[in-house]
Amino acid sequence: MTQTDGRFEGRKAIVTGGASGIGWAVTKRLAQEGAVVRVWDIGDLPSDAPDGAAIEAVKLNLTDAAAVEAATNDAAAALGGIDVLVCSAGVAGQVATLWDYPIDHWRDVFDINVHAVFYCNRFVVPHMMAKKYGRIVNIASIAGKEGNPNASAYSASKAAVIGLTKSLGKELAKTGITVNSVTPAAVRTPIFDQITEEHVQFMLSKIPMGRLGTVDEIAALVCWLASEECSFTTGAVFDASGGRAVY
Repeated sequence: MTQTDGRFEGRKAIVTGGASGIGWAVTKRLAQEGAVVRVWDIGDLPSDAPDGAAIEAVKLNLTDAAAVEAATNDAAAALGGIDVLVCSAGVAGQVATLWDYPIDHWRDVFDINVHAVFYCNRFVVPHMMAKKYGRIVNIASIAGKEGNPNASAYSASKAAVIGLTKSLGKELAKTGITVNSVTPAAVRTPIFDQITEEHVQFMLSKIPMGRLGTVDEIAALVCWLASEECSFTTGAVFDASGGRAVY
């Protein structure tokens, strides 16, 4: 995958869910291209960090608004500001029909997939506004645009992320801060451990390219959206779906 040397030199980034899957691919690429990256995750960082990469992990419960606010203020003070926020943390939820979906599990999905994204965006934005610069990328899903059967909580939560992104992008359009979303189709990450192989095969069957996406392919798109090059695009949704997306 082609990289742009020094594209993020001097930039300070936060990546939620950055210890695995798409988040880790994004974290590595940001660091390889010069960023100082602070990872917010409940898990430990993998062992394959690039040599010399400026990556720091902070264990954080993203569903705790007060904890997110404190972590944001600490990051801004320690790093000297926040230039990039990538919200990648998420859960798949149960595979079940809506009428059978456990209510407490529905709330859990929205807590991490929607409320945590709101908290991170909400508390990071003022720090970006103070610098009159910022790049926010919220990871949604093609399920948020099309709705996957037997995944109503996941689909609805990712639709909410898309709506949040569009709204915030318009609110910040004149501030030097862009806010965009990426909607991947199926990409094999640890989140697949939460769903059945039957559901994975269903998602694969919807992709015209006939294969799953890779985390590096998604990271390439995310990092363009997180860069200075993305200066005239905000409130937008970018598909990475192997041809599945129809709008």
